[in-house]
Amino acid sequence: MALAGCPDSFLHHPYYQDQVEQTPPPSPRDLAGPGFPAPADRLTGHQEDDVDLEALVNDVNASLESLYPACSMQSETVPLLQNGQHARSQPPPVAPRPPQAQRSQPVHIVAVRRLQEEDQQLRTSSLPAIPNPFPELCGPGSPPVLTRGSLPPGQAAAKQDVKIFSEDGTSKVVEILADMTARDLCQLLVYRSHCVDDNSWTLVEHHPHLGLERCLEDHELVVQVESTMASESKFLFRKNYAKYEFFKNPTNFFPEQMVTWCQQSNGGHSQLLQNFLNSSSCPEIQGFLHVKELGRKSWRKLYVCLRRSGLYCSTKGVSKEPRHLQLLAGLEESSVFSLTAGRKQYGAPTDHGFCIKPNKVRNETKELRLLCAEDEQGRTCWMTACRLLKYGMLLYQNYRIPPQRKALLPSFSTPVRSVSENSLVAMDFSGQTGRVIENPAEAQSAALEEGHAWRKRSTRMNILGSQSPLHPSTLSTVIHRTQHWFHGRISREESHRIIKQQGLVDGLFLLRDSQSNPKAFVLTMCHHQKIKNFQILPCEDDGQMFFSLDDGNTKFSDLIQLVDFYQLNKGVLPCKLKHHCIRVAL
Repeated sequence: MALAGCPDSFLHHPYYQDQVEQTPPPSPRDLAGPGFPAPADRLTGHQEDDVDLEALVNDVNASLESLYPACSMQSETVPLLQNGQHARSQPPPVAPRPPQAQRSQPVHIVAVRRLQEEDQQLRTSSLPAIPNPFPELCGPGSPPVLTRGSLPPGQAAAKQDVKIFSEDGTSKVVEILADMTARDLCQLLVYRSHCVDDNSWTLVEHHPHLGLERCLEDHELVVQVESTMASESKFLFRKNYAKYEFFKNPTNFFPEQMVTWCQQSNGGHSQLLQNFLNSSSCPEIQGFLHVKELGRKSWRKLYVCLRRSGLYCSTKGVSKEPRHLQLLAGLEESSVFSLTAGRKQYGAPTDHGFCIKPNKVRNETKELRLLCAEDEQGRTCWMTACRLLKYGMLLYQNYRIPPQRKALLPSFSTPVRSVSENSLVAMDFSGQTGRVIENPAEAQSAALEEGHAWRKRSTRMNILGSQSPLHPSTLSTVIHRTQHWFHGRISREESHRIIKQQGLVDGLFLLRDSQSNPKAFVLTMCHHQKIKNFQILPCEDDGQMFFSLDDGNTKFSDLIQLVDFYQLNKGVLPCKLKHHCIRVAL
């Protein structure tokens, strides 16, 4: 007689044989099979039987390996829960069935629970444990590892190849994520090119066929901007020291006669930027601009005012009444570009042109709103105001965030070696060990003595017929060519173009060969948004060749000493040399 849910071997147990001999054959409902609750009367009868239950439990626990296959005769049988329902998980591996001669032990509820616990442990251990990359963001009760169900359902971020060009024409293809910003890409390029990251690097959107270019804002997505560019357009990796210079010196960017307010402003120039960043204020930039008519080659000089809602021109003189204002261009779905060849390509009346280009325009020039200012300061004022009115606080956040992010992203930071006048000390190496000279008078005399000793050594070696390593014919005339601020044989116009591209800020400079005098050099620098040139002439003193830009009053043995001196001292220059124009090969 076979019982439901139990194998035939259970009937051969001595306990069940005694019950068969003394009582009639029991029905299936009277037996407590694995996972089935026993009836109340049957449990009561168990307590009255003269059977050692503790010995049975110990016997069952000792032979668990033979118990589970005895209850899993059929291939589709799975472990049962206490309520008699099948578990949804997969069964553990079935052990080989014991020989027929070995008798199985009776089923007990403790054994079933232990099997369920082992099954749960088996399922949990089979899943890979993924460490949580952000444990500090987890709450007190959150697990330190991520389970498979806790992972986000979305796929990994898409990647895309972007080609970046440098000023010298070299290029590099970089694989970036779809959500990478312009600032992140610049940091990556700085890290790979081993440049100094001074937060002045920028990504330039260049359209050679349209003669337009602009610097991307740090928060803009590179892939999104590239989707709006034509096939002829490209990205340039360039310095731009004037990117956030208006936060430091707002009065140099916004002339007083060009800025007005629709409402009474409490502050003067100190509150200028706050009024621009405050969305409740109503700043206006006003003045005359040369405006190119859409679809025509002619230019008209109009009175224009820039507001948060867009750029307007007056149809009646300088009147700003609403009935006399006509919308020229909006700022929401447009970007502001500077003209690289305004006179040649569009017949612009001046060299200080800019453009408001809709984002949807790629190759067409009919929808470009071309404008021209009278001078560079006027163009800078209009373009900076457009950026502030369009992005607002985002620009200020971009200006403040890079120093904070540099501390959070040490992998992209590069060592910066800064040598100033405060980091150099006089040393005396006349004894066995060197010592720092703290007395200023002693330090000055030591410097003079060292200078005289250097001249004596150089003169003595020249007399002997061998050139000194520091002879001006060998080292002094070529050592400057290894510096980033020296740009070699470029024209005056090219040097001015480089200065404009890298930002018209005070102290921006470069050195180049002179075109009029082959033995001379030229220092090109910017001051008050104007470019000035200073000629560096060679001069001879006591048989030695020196360089000077103030008719020999201040002489230097090479151009490196000259640049170092004017970086620390103003001298005859309008300001100290602060930033140098640099070109980096990718």
